[in-house]
Amino acid sequence: MSLSISLHLLARAPVAGQVKTRLIPALGAQGACDVQQMLLMRALQLPATGFSERFLWLDGLPTARLQASAEALGWTLVEQPAGDLGERMRLIATLGLAESDGVVLIGNDCPAIDSGYLQAACAALDDHSVVIGPAEDGGYVLLGLRKKEVNLFADMPWGTDQVLALTLQRLSQQGCKPALLTTLWDVDRPEDLGRLAALGIQIDA
Repeated sequence: MSLSISLHLLARAPVAGQVKTRLIPALGAQGACDVQQMLLMRALQLPATGFSERFLWLDGLPTARLQASAEALGWTLVEQPAGDLGERMRLIATLGLAESDGVVLIGNDCPAIDSGYLQAACAALDDHSVVIGPAEDGGYVLLGLRKKEVNLFADMPWGTDQVLALTLQRLSQQGCKPALLTTLWDVDRPEDLGRLAALGIQIDA
C-alpha cells in the first residue's frame, strides 16, 4: 500500500518591505514583494500528484487574491504557529505526521522545484525515514520525514551555510542515512535574479 504523504508549503505573506529584503537594493521594496508573490503563486501551482493533502502555512495575513488562489488550487490555508523557523517546522511536521505516514516541507524560495522533484521525494520516503533536497547556499529546499526528528530543528543557525551540514551531522549521530535529492538553488540575493530567466521568468531589475 502506498504511503499517505502530506505537502506543507511554508511562506511569508507578500508585504512590501517585509519580504525578500536582500532584493530591495536591486528591485525596491515593491519589486522584492512582487518576486515573493510570483514565487508563492508558482509554488501553489505545483501539481498535487503523490500527496494526500496540501497545506499552505502562511506567516502573515493573506490577501483576498492569495486566499482565493490557494483555495482554487486545492490548498488548505493555515496560519503558521509561533516560534522561530525551527520551532514552526517542528510543529508543522508533528501535526502532519499525526494525520499521514509522511510529510514533505518546502518553502517558496526555490522555483526549480517541480513535479518530478516532489515525486522523487515521495519515492525516497518509501525506504528512507528522511529525505533532503540540498540547496546550493548550504541549506535545504525540501525536507521529508516519516517520523518526528526533533533534533533537526532546535538550535539551528537558520539562514546560514551551515544548516545542511549540521542537519546531516545530527542525522549521522543517530545512525540515520537520509536520501539526498539533486541540489537546487533558491532566490535570495540580486545575483539570483538572472537565473530566473532560464525558467522563463523575467524580473525587471
